[in-house]
Amino acid sequence: MENFLLWGFYFLTFYAFLPGIISRTFGFRVFKRGRAKKEIALTFDDGPDPVYTPQLLDLLKRYDAKATFFVVGIHAERNPELLKRMHDEGHVIGIHNYVHKSNWLMRPRTVKKQIHRTSEIIRKTTGVRSAYYRPPWGIVNLFDFSNLGYLQIILWSSLFGDWRKRVGAERLQQRIMKKLRPGEVLLLHDCGQTFGADEDAPINMLKALEPVLEAGTERGYKFVHITDMIAITDRNKAAAPKFSPLKRAIIACWMGWERLFHVLFRVKSGIDGSVFHYRIVPYGGKTIELTDGRRIEPKDPVVELHFDNQMLLGMMTESKSMMHVAIRLIREVQHSMPKLARQLAEDEAAQEAKGLYGVSMINRGAEQFGFSVVSIPKGLFDKSTRIYLKLLLWVLHPSGKQRLAEQGSRLEPRIIAMSMTELWHRYGQDTKMAREWKAAPKSEQKRNAGAHNNIAPASYDNANAAAGEVAP
Repeated sequence: MENFLLWGFYFLTFYAFLPGIISRTFGFRVFKRGRAKKEIALTFDDGPDPVYTPQLLDLLKRYDAKATFFVVGIHAERNPELLKRMHDEGHVIGIHNYVHKSNWLMRPRTVKKQIHRTSEIIRKTTGVRSAYYRPPWGIVNLFDFSNLGYLQIILWSSLFGDWRKRVGAERLQQRIMKKLRPGEVLLLHDCGQTFGADEDAPINMLKALEPVLEAGTERGYKFVHITDMIAITDRNKAAAPKFSPLKRAIIACWMGWERLFHVLFRVKSGIDGSVFHYRIVPYGGKTIELTDGRRIEPKDPVVELHFDNQMLLGMMTESKSMMHVAIRLIREVQHSMPKLARQLAEDEAAQEAKGLYGVSMINRGAEQFGFSVVSIPKGLFDKSTRIYLKLLLWVLHPSGKQRLAEQGSRLEPRIIAMSMTELWHRYGQDTKMAREWKAAPKSEQKRNAGAHNNIAPASYDNANAAAGEVAP
C-alpha cells in the first residue's frame, strides 16, 4: 500500500504539479502578461450567461473596450446567439473546456475531446476556429503542452476572487484598480454557474467594472483582446534589449520570489499604478534626524517603501540610456507621491506611523520630494544591502553586469526618509490627515512646512545626478 501511494505521488507530481508550477513561474508555453505602454487585456471566464453576458457586452460597447471570452462549451451550446454577438462586436472567443473540470482530473484524451467539442461549437456559430485555450483554474497537465500545440494557452497576470459574492462590488473595484496598468491580463467572470462560484456574483463584477473602465479611459489606457495584446507584446519585445534564456529564467525566479515575499510579509501594492509598494513595520535602525526637525526613533512604526521592480524592469528594458531611466523614474515618483498619501490616509494601520522609510541606490534628487537622505551606518546591514541592490541591478538591467563593472565603486545605497507630517503637508491636501494638519496651531504648521513649500519639478540636473545611480 505504501509503495502504491508513493508511485501515485510521483505520478501526480510529474503529470500535474510540476507542469503547473513551470508554466506559472517561467511562462513556459503560456502567455500571462503583456508588454505594452497603454494597453490592458480584459478576459472573462465561464460564460456565456444569458443574464450577465449581455449586460457585460453592453458595458464594453459603451467604452469601446474589447475583451477575450473563454467560454465553457456546455454554456456556449445553450447560448449561440451570445457567441455570435461577441464575434460580431469584435471580441475574441477562447476555449475553457466543454465542462468546467480541471485537467488534473482528466486523461489527456478526455481533455482533447473537451477542447475539440467546444472548438466546433465556436466554429459553427461564428465561422472562425478559436486559437486560444485557458484551462479551468489555469491548471495544465504534462500532455497539454504537446497535445495542444495548435492552441495558445492563455493564463493571467491578475485575478480578484470575483466569483465570490461576499467580496462585494466596492472591494472588487479597489482590487482591480490596483492592477490597472499597461500589459496586465485581467481575469474576471461573467457567469457564476460553476462549482465553487456564487450564481449571482457577476452582479458585483459589472458594478465594479464600469468605474474601472471609466478610470482607465481617462488615463488614456486602451482595453484590448488577447490577439492585440500578443501582437503589441511581440513588437515591443523585438524592439527591446535581448535577454538570454538563463537571464530570463533568473528574472522569472526573482519576480516569483518577490510576489511570495509580498504575500509572506504583507507588502501592500500601490494604487493606480503607483511605483511604490509598502508595509508597516517597527523601525529597526539608529535614530534618523529628518530635515524638518523630526526624528524616527528605534521601534517607531514606519511605512517601509519598496519600489515596484516589475515597473523598473520595464523602464530599464524600454529606455535607451540610464539618463532616460532616471528621468522616467523621477516622473513616476512625482506622480506616485500624492497617490501614496491618499492610500496611507485610508489605511488604518498607517495612522500611527512616524514616517516613511526606504533604502535605495537611486537617491540623488530625493530631497526635492521632501525626503531626507541619510548614510547607512557601517556594519552588517550596510554590507548586505550593497550586495542585495547590486544583485538586483544585475537581474533587472539588460547590461547590469557591465554597469556593475564600470560603476560598482560609485553605487552607494542611502536611507531615504520623511516624516508623516511632511507627507501630509506636501501631498495630502485632500486627505483627512492633511485637514488635521491645517487645523493645528500656526506655529506648528510653520515649523512643519520649513523651507519646502513647493514641490520642485523633475529637472534635467536631478535626472543627470540620478543617472549616476543605477539600481533601486
